[in-house]
Order: sequence, then structure tokens, then C-alpha cells
Amino acid sequence: MIDIKDLIAEPEKYRASQRARRADESVVDALLEASQARSSALTQFETLRAEQKAQGKKVAKAQGEEKEELLAQVKQLASDVKSAEAAADDAAARLRTIQSSFPNLIHEGVPAGGEEDFVTLRTEGSPRDFSAEGFEPRDHLALGELLGAVDMERGAKVSGSRFYFLKGIGARLELAIMQMGLDQAVQAEFTPMITPTLVRPETMDGTGYLEAHDDVYHLERDDLYLVGTSEVALAGYHADEILDLSAGPLRYAGWSSCYRREAGSHGKDTRGIIRVHQFNKLEMFVYCTAEDSKAEHERLLAWEEQMLGKLELPYRVIDTAAGDLGLSAARKFDCEAWVPSQDTYRELTSTSDTTTFQARRLNIRERTVRADGAKGSTQPVATLNGTLATTRWIVALLENHQQADGSVHVPEALRRYLGGLEVLEPQ
Repeated sequence: MIDIKDLIAEPEKYRASQRARRADESVVDALLEASQARSSALTQFETLRAEQKAQGKKVAKAQGEEKEELLAQVKQLASDVKSAEAAADDAAARLRTIQSSFPNLIHEGVPAGGEEDFVTLRTEGSPRDFSAEGFEPRDHLALGELLGAVDMERGAKVSGSRFYFLKGIGARLELAIMQMGLDQAVQAEFTPMITPTLVRPETMDGTGYLEAHDDVYHLERDDLYLVGTSEVALAGYHADEILDLSAGPLRYAGWSSCYRREAGSHGKDTRGIIRVHQFNKLEMFVYCTAEDSKAEHERLLAWEEQMLGKLELPYRVIDTAAGDLGLSAARKFDCEAWVPSQDTYRELTSTSDTTTFQARRLNIRERTVRADGAKGSTQPVATLNGTLATTRWIVALLENHQQADGSVHVPEALRRYLGGLEVLEPQ
């Protein structure tokens, strides 16, 4: 969640952030009012409690009628203190509720607007001219079926729409891409993690994903949530802890299956494996100091682009507009690969700087060090995340490296993960 003290000090920058997000500015005033109400209620409680203690001391020394009067006053004060404490708790709960639903403060320079208002930062590589090569490109599903790699029909039979089987070379291809990403992460000194895919409500809420409840699978009997990214489990990994970041950021690479309802996507990308309910993903997750989060964000983006370069994919990097950031992100960069069959770019990776937003919700702090070397106070850490590989990468790989006969060229960097295969041949 946001830093309420910072909002009180500079409310206008939060109003500007809300305007950029195309969100309700009046929530800033609601937060200010709720904070003032909590402060007043807490002051009233503490004043009455102090008076109660003072009167209690007088009772011990008093005698006779005076003592009886003081006892009556203390009894009334006890009732007043109880009521004031309840009022203070209610005011704190109301502030927490409003604060929890308030989105992160965006970074300076983030484009204003909605989904279509992103800014393209750069474009790498050139899409192939298939017409010059003399053939019409097939889409990834047609290619996957030719290769015996994807079976949507039986996926739907077994589990319903937007489910699939990867088989044969399709299964090997996904594992190869994921393993290549994991090797790169290990070289960059990330700690590999196989993470839980079911998490408690407080963990889901701590990351800010519970706000997107329509897209989340909930197991009511167990009150557990299926994650849409290992970011959720990795964010909860250090909940309620004080971290030592003196040696630099803590970096984890989480490999997990992910689940999304894809609510609101009716009719979108119904063909193939672009938008599905279950997929695998390798996610980078970082804990660092708040001061280093912007630099770390650039590092995560560079690692994502390194992977795209290894797979020889044309892509562009976009600065996502404020209204498309979600609750937790202060800034998000997407890498979108060219998809020939759609004649457009589609998201393959996303990296977000969530600053201290998630850490405040999950109570994750670091111990500061004073100028004299002694231990200082604690402060919230920053958290960041970034995709290194997912099932969707198969889409871009098949389509961009296809040949006229339905075979697919294997990028050189990926070959050793496929036993040296240079070409995927139709069955």
C-alpha cells in the first residue's frame, strides 16, 4: 500500500497519479479525512486512558466518600476508554480499507491514459517479409498441429475451453525455453525456486492481486487461491521479516504453473495458446532497497531482452500507460514480440517496479545502518518482478521461425536444450 505519511505531506502528487491512471481523485481526500479521523480517535482514546490511570492512582490513596466518588468516575472512565478504543479501531480499519484499495503512486514520466496509450521506447529486429519469400505464414496452432506439438481439441475434451495439451516436441520446446531462462537467471545469481501454486488470502491480498478477484481461481472449501504468477508466492516468502540487504538485492527465479480465469476476455484469442487458463512461467522476483528499485527495474528489462535476443525474435519495448498498470505497479515495461499471423506485436514479458507497495502490505522491511555503523530503524523494502519465459513464447517462436513446408528453424541458442535439433519437422 502507499505511504500515508507521504500522501498527507504531498497530496497533489497522488491526485496527479490518479488523474494519469484515469482513476478517482476524490479518494485522496477520503484518505486524508480517514487519516485525520483515525488520529483524532486515537488521541481521544489515549487521553481518556491517561485520565483513567491518573484517577486509578487517586483511588488508591482516597478514603470514604471521596473514594466512592472516584470509583464511580473510574468506572465511567473505563466505559469511555472501551468505547474510545473501539472507535479508534474502527477508524484505523476504515483507513486501512481505503488505503488497501488505493493504487501505487506512479513514477514520474509514466504515460497517462489507458491500455492504448503506451509509449514505444524502442523496436529491435525486423519482421520477416513472408510475401517476398513466397508463402503465407501459418499461425502457431496450425504449425503446432503439423509438428504434433499442440492438441487443443483433447485439452477442451478433458478440461474445457482454453485448455490444451503440449505433446512431443511441444512439451520439449516449452521445457527448453524455460530451462534456458533458468540457466540465464542462475548466471545472473538468481536463486532458483519451485513455488507453491496455492496461497492463503493474506498472501494474495498482500501482492494486490486479490483486487482482480474476477480473474483469480478461489478454492472456497480450503480458502486458498491458485496463483496467476509465482510473484505471489515469492512476495509472501519474506512476509513479516526484516531482511539484510547490505550485500545487495535478493533475487529469486520462480518456476511454477499459473492459473487465470481470463475473465472479461470472452471472444479474445480463442484460437491456440495465446490466452489460456493454465500455463507455465519463469518469473524473476527481487527484494531491494527503495533507492535502488528504478535501477533494478532496468536490469530486469535487460535480462528479458537478453532472452528475446537468444530466441532471435523481433520485438518492441513499451512503457505501459498508467491506467493499465494494475494496483501495485508504479511503472511497467512490456516486451512484445512480433506475431506474423496477426500482423502485430503481442506481449511476451512484463516487468514491474512495485516500489514499497507490496512490502508495506506484507510487512517486509530492511534494517538501516546509521552513519556511525550502528543499527538504525527499519523501513519497507522495494519489490520488483519480471517474466523470463512462459508457454506463450512458443507462439512467437513457431511463427517467426517457420518455413514454407511447415518446418520450424530452431534458434542456435536453444538447440542444446533440444538435443542439438536445428529444425522441427512436420510429422
